[in-house]
Amino acid sequence: MARIVGIGYQSYQELIENNIFYIDKTLFIKEWWENFDKVTLITRPRRFGKTLNISMVEQFFSYDYAGREDLFEGMKLWEDAKYHSMQGNFPVISLSFAGVKETKDFGEMRKMMCRLIYEQYNKYNFLLKAEGLMEEKEKELFYAVSWEMPDHIAAMSLNMLSRLL
Repeated sequence: MARIVGIGYQSYQELIENNIFYIDKTLFIKEWWENFDKVTLITRPRRFGKTLNISMVEQFFSYDYAGREDLFEGMKLWEDAKYHSMQGNFPVISLSFAGVKETKDFGEMRKMMCRLIYEQYNKYNFLLKAEGLMEEKEKELFYAVSWEMPDHIAAMSLNMLSRLL
């Protein structure tokens, strides 16, 4: 079956599962992993695949995709066997601000960003049950994360979630 050339796809999984034409960029994962950079800044003009690449990275590493080797089999990265054991074995915090830019109102934009953070906290709420992982103040912060959280909670929230994971 001929592959379709798709436009506007932002999910790596969706491209692969629907046999959409895709230029293999999986070696980006290897390059990023082996560089040991503390921070990675990806700057490209609009429509250059930033969100799609982040989706690919998330779907490679995230627990949510454990056992989904099928998404990477046949890709360049999969030729390096040392990466097989990494697939689906890490907690991943992934935030896409693609939908946030749709509003011109600062208050609405802030609420949308808080919702993205809240969704990540909801995904990892099992951390609350882990014995000895959090002090009482950290648990209070965890529970304070919401769509309506104050700025100081939002500012600390991703840092804390990163440390806990």
